[in-house]
Amino acid sequence: MKREWLFSLIPLVIGVIFLCIGAYGRRLAGALRRTGVTAAGQVVRHETRRDDDGAKYHHPVVAWTTRDGRACEYSSRLGRGTVGRGFGVGTSVTVRYDEQNPRRFAIQGWDSTRVDTVFAVVGTVLTAGTLSVLLLLILL
Repeated sequence: MKREWLFSLIPLVIGVIFLCIGAYGRRLAGALRRTGVTAAGQVVRHETRRDDDGAKYHHPVVAWTTRDGRACEYSSRLGRGTVGRGFGVGTSVTVRYDEQNPRRFAIQGWDSTRVDTVFAVVGTVLTAGTLSVLLLLILL
């Protein structure tokens, strides 16, 4: 086996990174679903971020009060290209949050596990595929 196997490290590293991102997001969603507390919140503004290509992503910032009376105001970790109906400024939303760390929250109807699932599936395919090719190269 020559140095060609080094090139296979690129999809392997990308696959592992995607898999970790997807697994983290799915784990967070599962933990919030099992032990999270719901609260009524309100969209107070949108943070608009641009990616390297100039595309705009809107992250709703939601304010709510925890059970113990702490005021919270955080932006969603997931952004979208457009603000959908029901998520404009001033809209009431339901938030599910972690009581120990309210920064870990999800806006019902906005935050979805689809993105995390896609990352996990793509990461799994890249990692498993690359490891299979490496195994074949070692055996042949």
